[in-house]
Amino acid sequence: MISTVVWGTGNVGRAAIRAVEAHPALELAAVLVHDPAKVGRDAAQLAGLDGRLGIAATDDIEAVLTEHPRAVVYAASGDIRPDEALADVTRAMRAGAVVVTPALYPLYDHRSAPPEFRDPVLAAVAEGGGSLFVSGVDPGWGNDVLPLLISGLGSTVDAIRCQEIFDYSTYDQEESVRDLIGMGHPMEYEPLMLAPSIPTMVWGGQLRLIARALGVELDDIRETMDRRALDATVSTRTMGTFEAGTQGAVRFEVQGIVEGEPRIVIEHVTRIHPSCAPDWPVPPDGGDGAHRVVIEGRPRIEVTVEASDEGENRSAGGNATAVGRLVNAIDWLVAAEPGLYDALDVPLRPAVGRLGRKQR
Repeated sequence: MISTVVWGTGNVGRAAIRAVEAHPALELAAVLVHDPAKVGRDAAQLAGLDGRLGIAATDDIEAVLTEHPRAVVYAASGDIRPDEALADVTRAMRAGAVVVTPALYPLYDHRSAPPEFRDPVLAAVAEGGGSLFVSGVDPGWGNDVLPLLISGLGSTVDAIRCQEIFDYSTYDQEESVRDLIGMGHPMEYEPLMLAPSIPTMVWGGQLRLIARALGVELDDIRETMDRRALDATVSTRTMGTFEAGTQGAVRFEVQGIVEGEPRIVIEHVTRIHPSCAPDWPVPPDGGDGAHRVVIEGRPRIEVTVEASDEGENRSAGGNATAVGRLVNAIDWLVAAEPGLYDALDVPLRPAVGRLGRKQR
């Protein structure tokens, strides 16, 4: 059994505990938390599982890493603390752990990562013999392995479009939705995630991964951005009220330009309420969210993935698929040589040993 630590118990960490507990090759060794109120609580309680797992959450990082766990699922946020997240990840790698995480956007395509991100990871590999795989859902499988798999079903490919279409009132991270993305702020407010160059920082690596897999060169990466205000004040079940005239929807594209044309496109359509920007794309079933890949070519191919978890919540479902991609890669990474890996290196494999496996 591969001793595995889950570091962080928010949206991603909850799902990570469940995924590790369900995996037949992994054994949950420890759960690391930052919130003092969570210290001492059983991992099952933190993950929304019945019964007990017998693992009490701790904030003692040194004690956990001194035990040299074989793997760490780093589920703490890196959105507004990338330097701290990088320091945590390399600390675990220096202790010899395989680390999987969605937190470090520049390392989704590590070949194009700036030296200040890539060099500390390579130094940690050399020092401790650990490994790192950074992935998720979007960025992640929704715009790397899925579109590449689907592209192989066509005879010609003119363009690839990857879409995330979501009602973000279902996302259990209000601070990020309001402040990082700007929902509910006046239209003159400049949210960090929508600032020029930031979408490219987050999703540009995915465009490069697709281009590399398809054997093409990107001439450029371009961004488009559109924001809409709410026509009327709305109330949401999870995040309260959003006032008329404030930002209610965002639509942007990160475009990979090939021979002067946007051939590889990652598009996000994000609303806080379905009444805002009704003319923009919506999930095919009219639900709260979906990931969609469209291959323009011959034939034209369209695939939509809708996942739900934690009470039919589509945002929680998306988080769970991101965790699945990462946790299910751990045993492959443990068997591989120490190093820095990306989505083209790490295979997406069948759920061997998990068909019909019950989780408490």
